[in-house]
Amino acid sequence: MKFAVLPIAKVFTMCFMGFLMASKYVNILPATGRKLLNGLVFSLLLPCLIFTQLGRAVTVQKMLEWWFIPFNVILATISGSIIGLVVASIVRPPYPYFRFTIIQIGIGNIGNVPLVLIAALCRDKSNPFGDYDKCSQDGNAYISFGQWVGAIVLYTYVFQMLAPPSEGTFDIEDGDLPIKSNPVINTAEQVPLLAPPEPEPVDSNTSKPGKIKDFFAYLYEKMKLKQILQPPIIASILAMGIGAIPFLKRLILTDDAPLFFFTDSCIILGEAMIPCILLALGGNLVDGPGSSKLGLKTTAAIIFGRLVLVPPAGLGIVTLADKLGLLPAGDKMFRFVLLLQHTMPTSVLAGAVANLRGCGKEAAAVLFWVHIFAIFSMAGWIVLYLRILF
Repeated sequence: MKFAVLPIAKVFTMCFMGFLMASKYVNILPATGRKLLNGLVFSLLLPCLIFTQLGRAVTVQKMLEWWFIPFNVILATISGSIIGLVVASIVRPPYPYFRFTIIQIGIGNIGNVPLVLIAALCRDKSNPFGDYDKCSQDGNAYISFGQWVGAIVLYTYVFQMLAPPSEGTFDIEDGDLPIKSNPVINTAEQVPLLAPPEPEPVDSNTSKPGKIKDFFAYLYEKMKLKQILQPPIIASILAMGIGAIPFLKRLILTDDAPLFFFTDSCIILGEAMIPCILLALGGNLVDGPGSSKLGLKTTAAIIFGRLVLVPPAGLGIVTLADKLGLLPAGDKMFRFVLLLQHTMPTSVLAGAVANLRGCGKEAAAVLFWVHIFAIFSMAGWIVLYLRILF
């Protein structure tokens, strides 16, 4: 019980500090300051933590052993989305938030919050996972190894699922709701004001390098690589690439490496990620849930689905994988991280994608309430997981 509740208590305390700093009585962390702090965490501190923890732990052999971590992220998305579909079908959220409800239930936070929990858990010298350095490095490496798959899921599946309805916007009044499926009416966004110019004849003598460049530019745009290749994902790729090549690892990442000063600087910066992100998260709660068109029934259903229904499905997936011998033998931290991937509140980055798609206010309201209730649900699930593992 102690090891499950204490990490949550530490997280709650640091979030409360951020809430206090952002309150109107102190006002050290206003909205602009929180935005800058979030940007600093996402662009610098989190990539530094991922690069050092994952790069120093990973090898080619370990990547082959850890294959189930990214696969588990995909399974978590599938199982969560199925549960979300069932919940949305029962609750019938207001139009056009059916797919939004599925995403808010199906996509969990597999990065920031698990990293915070692992750090808080491992800091206790008597934690069940053993030595602090090994506990922290292994836990952070396992979590970081799954983040690149999470980014691909976010900017492909989630981005498409949160596409605006045929009306072109989520801001639809009750009187404008469609009664039944109507033929799609071309809107101003779909029909250009001017007819596109006739395509120019293709020059058969165009150089092959030019065609290859155009092809990769087209591929870059269609696959939304700009959105996928965010700083934490680039850090994960670099960490896996350098960590898998012994020469580069000895050159940069090991304690006696000639370029270890660079890695040591990243370690120092990475250690600042946990307190900064918790201060920002607590500060974001000061504004309250804001306005939302979802209604109490849909919001409660999302909270219940994400925090109560999804974790048992994840426990079943991990237990079955363990019975089938798909997980490294005897590695309890590995199993704990897999279980955490199914237990976390709704992804903050899914909220960012929702903001891009025009339903940011509703996503902010959901994130507020889910994170409030997650403080209690995560403590309960962690108690159960530790009893199963130990």
